[in-house]
Amino acid sequence: MSLVESLDVAPGMQMPQFHLKDSFGQVHSSDQAMGKNGLLVVFTCNHCPYADAQWPRLVRLAGFARKLGINTVAINSNINPDYPGDSPEKMKDKIAELGIDFPYLVDETQDIARAYKAQCTPDPYLFDAQRRLVYHGRIDDSWKDEAKVTSEELKDALQRLAQGDPMLPQQTPAMGCSIKWRYE
Repeated sequence: MSLVESLDVAPGMQMPQFHLKDSFGQVHSSDQAMGKNGLLVVFTCNHCPYADAQWPRLVRLAGFARKLGINTVAINSNINPDYPGDSPEKMKDKIAELGIDFPYLVDETQDIARAYKAQCTPDPYLFDAQRRLVYHGRIDDSWKDEAKVTSEELKDALQRLAQGDPMLPQQTPAMGCSIKWRYE
């Protein structure tokens, strides 16, 4: 496990387009995924302890976001033979285990992670309806113990986006296991 932080990506970045399959073989595009008010894109995986601890929160946040007109997709870029726990078959298990009701997509070439400059799992990106980045940072302030969370930055960003409020200029980077790059 190699701990890294997300990169500082400038607000306003245009959302890179994607066409990715889920673990069941259905293709999803960024255009189809966009909600009325925006799209939350989270790079994550199955095996990372940081991602695993935050999956239940992400599932709840996706439901919260949906009520605000913001859709969610999760993207697994850890499709690497050295990490069989992140295989598309194991993604199906994660979907069933957690009741994930939004697309969990396979970035087999890792091209989409590179286009977004994703670095870690989880690595959340929130885009407005014009496909501009408005938030790129951590989910909350206690990845390991949800009972110790005192600041829910991503939830706050979702609310601000839905209400048309400006984003806070200070955005704390996400942190987690590094994406397991295949071609470095």
